[in-house]
Amino acid sequence: MKKLRTALQRGCTSLTQWFDTDYGNDDLAAIRAKPDKVEFIRVLPFIFLHLGCLGIFLAGWSWTAVAFAVVLYLVRMFAITGFYHRYFSHKTFNTSRPAQFLFALLGATAVQRGPLWWSYQHRHHHKHSDEAEDAHSPHQHGFWWSHIGWITSARNFPTDYSQVRDLAKFPELVFLNRFDTLVPFLFAVALFTLGHFLGAFFPTLGVTSWQLLVWGFFISTTVLFHATSSINSLAHLLGKRRYETGDDSRNSFLLALITLGEGWHNNHHRHMSTVRQGFYWWEIDISYYCLKMLSWTGLIWNLKPVPLAAYETNHPLRARKNLSANHSSRA
Repeated sequence: MKKLRTALQRGCTSLTQWFDTDYGNDDLAAIRAKPDKVEFIRVLPFIFLHLGCLGIFLAGWSWTAVAFAVVLYLVRMFAITGFYHRYFSHKTFNTSRPAQFLFALLGATAVQRGPLWWSYQHRHHHKHSDEAEDAHSPHQHGFWWSHIGWITSARNFPTDYSQVRDLAKFPELVFLNRFDTLVPFLFAVALFTLGHFLGAFFPTLGVTSWQLLVWGFFISTTVLFHATSSINSLAHLLGKRRYETGDDSRNSFLLALITLGEGWHNNHHRHMSTVRQGFYWWEIDISYYCLKMLSWTGLIWNLKPVPLAAYETNHPLRARKNLSANHSSRA
């Protein structure tokens, strides 16, 4: 009995270490001192994620599976843009502790690591945007490094909890952050199980467990990852600049479409504390529209508006024509 208990304890410890991404990351200074380089062990999850997309040649496709992929892309993109970014990173609105956890959990399924790590890295990016210390500046490190390479480097892997004290006081968020590989794993298992259930009880949908896994998890998550990463890379290379921000952040209509509003990156870098990133009516910002609708339910509140200075600083003639309309439609 004692041997069995010891074996179970060792097994639990090994399992914890497997999913615990903070394990062994105690010496932050030593890790930060390491040179920037792509590390194979960190690349493996991304290789696995992309290889999983090839499963379409074995699983095939169905309209149900494709619909799941699209819906899960949109829902999880909103969780990343609306909560990982605009809430956890910038606190542009308020919400309850349960809602905070639920959207953090949803965001964790996107395989973009935990909410505290994401917020810490993003706050650091704003502090050092396009400077040498910016971990994913395409001007400092090149396109591919800013797009995906930086996330595989050991020096960018740990979370500096001292920089996110406002979030680290919630143990449930710290748990999601430490075990950020556990949530996507369970999410993939849930999709596979759901596919089996739908195939067995609703055969007219024409979906299988493997289809739902491949389309709902691998393909949807891979596209979601590259769309989000395009803000780190392309949004500092392509597009127009409305404001002088001290970096090379740019506004892009195309990037705004695929990321539900994050493409208005120059706007965001000029006024990062506002919940809205598309400042004018023609600057489509779907995440903002969703957040605004959530505020009507009382789930979130105190949405921080676009400051009047954003309209007065640039395009004064246009601002006078649109100021009343924009001011009335602000958060």
